[in-house]
Amino acid sequence: MAKRYSLLLLFLAFLLAVPFGVLAQTGDRIQVLEQRLENLSAIVPGLKDQVQLSILGASLQDFLTALSKSNGLSISVDPKLNYRVNNNFNNVTAQNILVFLARQYNLEITPVGSILQVSAYQDPALLRGPTTKEIVARYNQLTGQLSLELNNDTLTAVARKITQVSGKNVVAPVALQSKQVSGFISNAPFAEALEKLAYANELKLQRTNDNFYLFEPLEDGEQLYVNGDKNTAVRRAFKPAGANTASQAGLNVRTAAGGQKLISADASGASVLDMVKSASLQTGKSYFLYSDLKGTISMHVTDVTYENFLSALFKGTEYTFSLDKGIYLIGERKLEGLRTNKVIQLQNRSIDTVLAMIPTEWKRGVEIKEFREQNTLLLSGSRPQIAEIESLVKQIDLLVPMVLIEVTLLDIRKNRTTSTGIKAGISDSIKTGGTVLPGIDYTFGSRSINDFLNKVGKITSTNLGHVTPNFYATLTALETSDNVEVRSVPKLSTLNGHPAVFSIGQKRYYEIRTQNVIPSLSNPTNIFTNQFKEVEANLAIGVTPIVSGDDQVTLKIKVDISDFIGIPPNNAPPPTSNSKFESILRVHNDDMIVLGGIERNESSENGSGIPLLSRIPVLKWLFSSRTKTKGKVVTVVFIKPTIIR
Repeated sequence: MAKRYSLLLLFLAFLLAVPFGVLAQTGDRIQVLEQRLENLSAIVPGLKDQVQLSILGASLQDFLTALSKSNGLSISVDPKLNYRVNNNFNNVTAQNILVFLARQYNLEITPVGSILQVSAYQDPALLRGPTTKEIVARYNQLTGQLSLELNNDTLTAVARKITQVSGKNVVAPVALQSKQVSGFISNAPFAEALEKLAYANELKLQRTNDNFYLFEPLEDGEQLYVNGDKNTAVRRAFKPAGANTASQAGLNVRTAAGGQKLISADASGASVLDMVKSASLQTGKSYFLYSDLKGTISMHVTDVTYENFLSALFKGTEYTFSLDKGIYLIGERKLEGLRTNKVIQLQNRSIDTVLAMIPTEWKRGVEIKEFREQNTLLLSGSRPQIAEIESLVKQIDLLVPMVLIEVTLLDIRKNRTTSTGIKAGISDSIKTGGTVLPGIDYTFGSRSINDFLNKVGKITSTNLGHVTPNFYATLTALETSDNVEVRSVPKLSTLNGHPAVFSIGQKRYYEIRTQNVIPSLSNPTNIFTNQFKEVEANLAIGVTPIVSGDDQVTLKIKVDISDFIGIPPNNAPPPTSNSKFESILRVHNDDMIVLGGIERNESSENGSGIPLLSRIPVLKWLFSSRTKTKGKVVTVVFIKPTIIR
């Protein structure tokens, strides 16, 4: 029985050791350790038992010894492990504790049967010896193209590999044998591939007459760049102030066919003073410095004249130059002898609008005076700044188009008023008479009324009596209709971008009566004040035209229409109606546009009569008089812009 148990343990140990050895090479060793202990817990149940341990300052051997005794585990600890453990574990399995210790102290736990061997973890990669890295370089003998895949490879190994695959000699000097290079190039011509590899790793490439390719380090002050022909090249950077020779300054001068000397310069962080000295010395120009030239500059120019060179050199700085009797005067812009004056007379625009368009930064250091009588600007200051301002003023001094705006207003009014009623009273001077057609407005005297009553009495055999001699009665039944069409055609002219406003209307006044009481013990005094207030009803149209380059006009239109409606009560403000709208339209020159009809309906009804009787149906026609008005007003606005140049 004991023999069978031993065979079972050996078989389980073999199953645990073989697969996990493979996993340790490819996966996380801690995960492998957790799985290994999980499988081992099937035969060692003490790994799953919970434990409570509190260790302060004990050695790792003592801690694991206590753990093995409390959970019945067999643990072998490497004597070389001399860690001090300070931990407190409550209700934690022995398996979790072992995994925690392996992660914290970089331990390796190897099961041998049911025995756990604890030792320091050693990385297998460190145990392997150094490997030789393969240089990836391919050369096509038919096309002469080279492909490289380099990543921190030594230049010596790269040169050897390229020479082997291509059969062309590539040499790296002893000073660069340990330099590491990187680069990825696919199917590029051999010479261009080596040139770009050198550029990517800050090296120079030289090709000798015997077809050797030599890598060289950059010398002091040299740097790589891409020239104007889009090729990589080497240039010498400018040295700090004190370098005064052409070779140090990187500035060359050649004489053109006509004898004119042209300057070529390639600078990066060069002293401005050194650039001026070198250019003047090599071109034979006389110069005088009014002030010290400070600062550095980076530039690349080819075959430019001396004046153009100075203009480019001083642009954006506080320095400038001027030519006086063959001598170039150089210094700060504000100094005497370098200032200049310029008179600019505007032809098409006003100086008020042009002055506001000049950028504030350009005005600094330049004094600008205005002559409104001549529409002229006087500029005094630095010549380059004045030249910039003059160029801008000439560009914006263009003819501003004028726009003629024709506004056609069409008001169509339709009103209908109906008046009916009977009036009766007593008066000394009333005579029978009036109109019957069109409309009835007839007054009956007492004689006519008595004759009518007598005739009615004869027909009905009823005595209706007579009215007094001064009695009269007026019968009214009138209907009036008004159809009025009002047309107005105002014309307005305005400059491009400026508003044109048209307004017509009327005013009405109403009375405000104020009573002020001055108190007094005997007799209070009342003071009445009458004040008339005005109310306006206007038709206002505002149009702002903006002319574009293709003779189209953008119109910003604002219409405000107000009108009086109805009959106001005594001493009360008259009622008004208001209509407003705004719109933006884009039309061609001389096109007519319609803003639309604005329709307003008005209705009012007035009446007077005997109280109560004037409200009874049928009887109200005998004991009251009424006036009913209905009206409709339609306003149509037509606008036509015309560009005048």
